[in-house]
Amino acid sequence: MHVTTSIANNKTEILWQNFMSRRKEISGALSNDLYSLQVYPADYFKVFDAHREFEKWALVEVDAGAVVPEGMETFDLPGGLYAVFNYQGSSADASIFNYILSEWLPASDYVLDNRPHFEVLGEKYKNNDPTSEEEIWIPVKPKPGYDNI
Repeated sequence: MHVTTSIANNKTEILWQNFMSRRKEISGALSNDLYSLQVYPADYFKVFDAHREFEKWALVEVDAGAVVPEGMETFDLPGGLYAVFNYQGSSADASIFNYILSEWLPASDYVLDNRPHFEVLGEKYKNNDPTSEEEIWIPVKPKPGYDNI
């Protein structure tokens, strides 16, 4: 399931409430992991605007033959290179994303790629809990001149 949202008008909680209330209708899940996925416009990160909209998805990975319940959609995640961060802390604390985009990425040999960003919410995920653990996947590609990475 997905919604169009923004940082200023965040509809994430509504999305997840709707998704979790219907999760048992999904057959063919490959694991118990949940995926929180964002599809941003191509130039979204050039200038920060809290009112700029993007798509937010609540997902589970299913096998290819899974039947999609009415009112739900499929999402095919395009392949590519990702930087993966193991994060421990509250999901309400966005400072990890600020660190990744403002510090880690500029110092790396990579730039953002225009593909979905997502978090894997596994068995150690506890929403808004400081001991919660998740994986943060950021789509990247080599900086020009670093094509042999």
